[in-house]
Amino acid sequence: MRLKLYRRGVTPQKTMATLALVAVSALALSACGGGTNSDGSVNGSGKTLNVLVNVNTLYPEQQKQWMSDMSTKFKAQTGAELKYETFTSANDELTKIQTSVVSGQGPDVYSLGTTFTPTAYATKAFVTLSADDWTKVGGKDRFNQAALGISGPDQEHQAGIPFVSRPFVLAYNKDLLKAAGFDKPADSWDGLLAQAKKLTGGGNYGMAIGYKDNFDPWKFIWAMSTQAGNPLVDGSKAKLDDAAVQKAYQTYFGWLSNDKVVDPASVGWTNSQALAAFSQGKTGFMLMTTASSIVSLDKSALAGKYAYALMPTIPPGQSSSPAGATPAASILSGDNLVVADYSQQKDLAFAYVKLVTSKEEQLNYNKIFGDLPANAEALKSLTDAKLAPITDAATKSFATPFTGAWGDIQLALTNVVVQSIPELSQAGVTDAALQQRLKEAQDKAQSSLDRAAKG
Repeated sequence: MRLKLYRRGVTPQKTMATLALVAVSALALSACGGGTNSDGSVNGSGKTLNVLVNVNTLYPEQQKQWMSDMSTKFKAQTGAELKYETFTSANDELTKIQTSVVSGQGPDVYSLGTTFTPTAYATKAFVTLSADDWTKVGGKDRFNQAALGISGPDQEHQAGIPFVSRPFVLAYNKDLLKAAGFDKPADSWDGLLAQAKKLTGGGNYGMAIGYKDNFDPWKFIWAMSTQAGNPLVDGSKAKLDDAAVQKAYQTYFGWLSNDKVVDPASVGWTNSQALAAFSQGKTGFMLMTTASSIVSLDKSALAGKYAYALMPTIPPGQSSSPAGATPAASILSGDNLVVADYSQQKDLAFAYVKLVTSKEEQLNYNKIFGDLPANAEALKSLTDAKLAPITDAATKSFATPFTGAWGDIQLALTNVVVQSIPELSQAGVTDAALQQRLKEAQDKAQSSLDRAAKG
């Protein structure tokens, strides 16, 4: 299946030209938001603010309640209505951005995964934050400064306002590892596989993986390739057809088809289904998870019997990190809030951002969903010892390339997995099939980079 990112009859070149025209036109729009009250707060009476967020597949009912609560609080504070729209996948996320930018209308505020911030920034259709804008959301120093690492191409040109931080780690079953003679997870992918093999058997599996997840498969490939010294983007060149990338996919697919350390049913699992399987206590490792899993695990049979650790930082086939390679423990991950430049509700938009990034609301969000606060005071106030490896991962995270092409590249990496699912369900993915898919991904990535370079 090929992901179609442009409407029929609209070429990438025409789309980018239209984006530029819309962006120029948007600059002329007023930043009104309903005026201000005598105390300086925004008066949004009679107005409606539209916010786009990702569907939370782990906690859908809790998200609905959170949206309702935020709408009530926002109306009490500003007098304005607050309405949420949702997206369900990375492809849907990119399509929402493109559709709104081309039409010049849509949500006022977007909550985007950090890796999509460069794509949004490249359209020039979202507010590049001024000093006054930062003041309206509580000041730049309100935020954990590390979370600002992918807000823009540099400190003077930033569009993304940190909402939550979500570094990736692995969770492990302490009892199963102890019974197998391990005191902690290995720091290399080969070592982790060796442990997983020993943990597999008698109805237990070494790893829980969501091969059909809409967001996470490419992150394994990015990590292993980066750790091997192969950046997926090197200047103006894509490097998706590098041997390190092929090795990463072979390793990732091999856990299912060759090594048999994951449940065969995982070929159809999302990350939330993998977490549910891990929480039953019959799996050694849950890979590529975040602090959001705490809420589920603490209510499961595994409560008190699990811990977190860094993901391996030594690439497949290696016993130590190659010289000059980046030992990335995680992508710089989380959600950023961006404000549409076409919005006629900018003051209301900034009022919303100020509300949801306050210490009180950030701690409330952490309690409900588990994600780490981007608010510096809220983050500092967390004392749960389980979070130590996760905060460590945050310090050892690295940003994906800040290029408008990254959204397409990320989807191309995921599409290799999507196309391989039928074969994974059977005998496995052949080297020939993988090489062909990587060639297609490489061509798509390079084409996107070339378009981005032309502006």
